[in-house]
Amino acid sequence: MKLIGTLISVLAAVLVVSSCSLLGPSAPEIQRPAAYKISTQTGITQGQSVQGGQVVSWFDIPFAQPPVGDLRWKAPRALNRPEQTIVEIDDSSCVQSASRFAGVDGSGIVGSEDCLYLDIRAPADFADKQYPVMFWIHGGANTSGLKDYYDFTKLVAGKDVVVVTTNYRLGALGWFTHPAIQGLQEGLDKTSNFGTLDIIQSLKWVQKNIQKFGGDAGNVTIFGESAGGHNVLALLASPLAEGLFHKAISQSGYTLVSSVADAYNQDGTNSLVERGGWQIANQIVQGPQSGYSAEALRSTLKSVDAREFIGLYYSEGERFDSIPLSTADGIVIPQQGILGGLGNSQYAKNIPVMAGATKDEVALWLALHRYFMDSKYTLTKLLPPKITRKDPELYDLWVRLRSHAWKLKGADHALAAMESAGYQNLYAFQFDWDHQEGSYFVDFPNLFGAAHGTDIAFVTGNYTYGPITSYIYPEGPARDQMESSMMSAWTNFAKTATPDTETDVVWQPFTAAAPAFMHLDKDDLLRMDTETETIESLLDGLLSNQVPTDYQRCYIAWETYTNVGDVDIQAYRDWNNGLCRNVDMRLEQRILADQLIAEHGSVEVL
Repeated sequence: MKLIGTLISVLAAVLVVSSCSLLGPSAPEIQRPAAYKISTQTGITQGQSVQGGQVVSWFDIPFAQPPVGDLRWKAPRALNRPEQTIVEIDDSSCVQSASRFAGVDGSGIVGSEDCLYLDIRAPADFADKQYPVMFWIHGGANTSGLKDYYDFTKLVAGKDVVVVTTNYRLGALGWFTHPAIQGLQEGLDKTSNFGTLDIIQSLKWVQKNIQKFGGDAGNVTIFGESAGGHNVLALLASPLAEGLFHKAISQSGYTLVSSVADAYNQDGTNSLVERGGWQIANQIVQGPQSGYSAEALRSTLKSVDAREFIGLYYSEGERFDSIPLSTADGIVIPQQGILGGLGNSQYAKNIPVMAGATKDEVALWLALHRYFMDSKYTLTKLLPPKITRKDPELYDLWVRLRSHAWKLKGADHALAAMESAGYQNLYAFQFDWDHQEGSYFVDFPNLFGAAHGTDIAFVTGNYTYGPITSYIYPEGPARDQMESSMMSAWTNFAKTATPDTETDVVWQPFTAAAPAFMHLDKDDLLRMDTETETIESLLDGLLSNQVPTDYQRCYIAWETYTNVGDVDIQAYRDWNNGLCRNVDMRLEQRILADQLIAEHGSVEVL
């Protein structure tokens, strides 16, 4: 999956933004009083606040030894350097492809393996308090993103919580499987889930140090969106995260994992995995691996430049999406996977959990795809083209069904599994807010809507979507009401285990027998509902719908069975008495992309 910035960067080209909207008042003076200097296990950190501010921030605190040299592809090592002075750094990002919309400037592959840092924001009166701690895990498909992109200052100031944001190793530096690595290592180092262990190590740091920042180590809520939501679910399933947190919120999470065999994918036996450890090692040694001893291959893999290594995953465009990440290695993630682990009472944390998705999740990826969209210059090529849907009914069907399936697989199935394992305080939601402003060039409410990631801003109170911010999040009562409800629900959940929106609508708990969920929207549309659909009923409805062709039905069924949850090729082949059995949808996806590129030069409309 791509970052939110992929769409934003394209949409920005269709809008003319007044230069005055990019300018603001001069930066206020930063204060660094001695009272904000805190000694921790990993160093002395100097807090800062803006003059007259209500929030103190501490940046770039190391929580583990840098995973460099022989520590590459090993569990994070505890850092014990209480005497060192922590210095803020310009770029703490882990190695990844640059994207200014993910907060990572530059071009090509950027970042460093020395990236295991966290930030803390606390109310200014933190010194004698024990505020609830909210621990944010950023998204970005576990291949992109960083802690710095998320500013929770408004949430901290208004709701009296301490917020921690953390980095973790990304891509194949965070998740990698090869017998020359795991086969020559012991204990936790035999895992494939190094990025997950980074998050666990960061939580351990919080347990030992957060009370000095006014946080209550006995009341930690983990929360995250997209890959962050996925990592929340992985931590709930992991036996190694026991006791490190006390509540959890997954926003647009998913339970997809790879097996150890597929993550390595020797001889390419799984055709859906095109960047397994075996394939990457072949690229590095540029020949058969059989000519190398395990020790020599291990040394080669560990000595290759980190940016060059990650660059191998971007060398063939769309194939990058098939990289194995979270792996059911039986060490960090149970062999039965995340969903199976959530349903296993042996790993149950028995804590309050919230999970949900957005109404229009996949609009983020479909909104500018040439298969669905037309792009026409209506006036002059000096102005941007106008983007319209070729077939509005087909587009809406595709977005609604796939997004609804995301909620079922990423939230409802996960919650039902936890209930079967003994969890009792479970809550579900669907983020519906789509009160955007359209432009002549793009009809944002109908094209984009409540797309993947649009919910984050209502928790941070920091409305940033690049040059299109004023269209996606127009100021007014609808935005204010949604912010109030979500900030209240998230922080009240952290404080009391009840997601109270502080409105007249009472959030009812989720059970598999009565799957209640909250429609998150402005006040007059904020309401409870009960889920009535299943994956099977959604796809049954697809069969009776007269809008799509059989080819399009197979395409939607394929995406439904291979995304968000574990890939189920057999279910795709068996669906509707084998309607799609002979349709190789992986091949069809490539053919379609090649056709669009040949005709238009790109898959996207701009």
